[in-house]
Amino acid sequence: MTTSTHSKAEPLSSVAARRALRAATTGSGSALTFLSLTLLAMSLAAQTPPAGRGGNPQAPAAQPAPAVPAINPRMSTDQVLKGIDDLEWRLKISDIADFDKVAYTSLPPRRNPNPTGPGAGNPLIVYAYTFIPKKLDRSKKQPLLVMIHGGVHSNFTSESAHIVRELLEQGYTIVSTDYRGSTGYGQGYYQQIDYGGREVDDVYAGMQWMLEHYSFLDPKRVGIVGWSHGGLITLMNIFQHPESFAVAYAGVPVSDLVLRLGYQTDAYRGEYSAPYHIGKTVREDIKEYERRSPITYVSKLATPLLIHTNTNDEDVNVLEVERLITALKAEGKKFDYKIYQDAPGGHQFNRLDTKLARESRQEVYQFLAKYLLK
Repeated sequence: MTTSTHSKAEPLSSVAARRALRAATTGSGSALTFLSLTLLAMSLAAQTPPAGRGGNPQAPAAQPAPAVPAINPRMSTDQVLKGIDDLEWRLKISDIADFDKVAYTSLPPRRNPNPTGPGAGNPLIVYAYTFIPKKLDRSKKQPLLVMIHGGVHSNFTSESAHIVRELLEQGYTIVSTDYRGSTGYGQGYYQQIDYGGREVDDVYAGMQWMLEHYSFLDPKRVGIVGWSHGGLITLMNIFQHPESFAVAYAGVPVSDLVLRLGYQTDAYRGEYSAPYHIGKTVREDIKEYERRSPITYVSKLATPLLIHTNTNDEDVNVLEVERLITALKAEGKKFDYKIYQDAPGGHQFNRLDTKLARESRQEVYQFLAKYLLK
């Protein structure tokens, strides 16, 4: 009779996970890697999430309290899937870029359930991806591009690899931060979300980290780009730090939370009023939502800016972006914008692989190049 040698306390899925990871790291060929990682994801599909990662704050113990919106069910596997996607990045990008994932510190958590506990007030550890073109001449000053992922709760995934490759081929070094509230790092990090708040500082700190660590980067040629929620963070950065960015692109940007939550669903509004986030509805604290909205700061625009929106956007309604455009014009600001008419793809229209998407991205690249590729 054959007996299992793994501990009774160790779930069978953990054994499968270790075997899959070992196969992925020692096997030859991308097909084997993909198969092994797929098995890994499937084996962990029913496990509960760790409470945190890499020193990030742990989720507070459950206490009698008002109902909290349910955590995304993917939280049970998000750390595993994040690890898989990190490997996918290497498969998709390592032929043309030196790829790395770094950890640095940003501002402390905005909320702390135990402000007198050990480590209370410590800086939050955040993670970022860095991409440097393999053929880059490091003996000369080179531009840096800050690229920001979207989603209320999401992360920088290899689904953006085609855009990253296009930018690398133009000679850009890229940094992309998985700011607080991103998925892939456990429930503790997920609940650190600070929409329009300290997440903006996390991204700015990532830009500073790159300039401090790579002397060939030119601090006078830093661009910043983002879509949707990433567009909001782009706008907030250039409004707060106009001297730090030479150019910016905001695609279908979230820009007015008061307006936005008026046309979104109850479930979406719950992401903001959750006790671990803002803690109040927009009706209960309009000014707090205004404080987190780029439209509040349009008078501060001093950076060359291109905005894109789409009339059939099912996520960020065109009315929201049009109101941003109108507010900028009212302040007498000079900027570029384009309103696409029912472009196929809706919210994702120029991040796809369609002819129109590629043409739209070329418009973005040409705009960036005027200020960064000198």
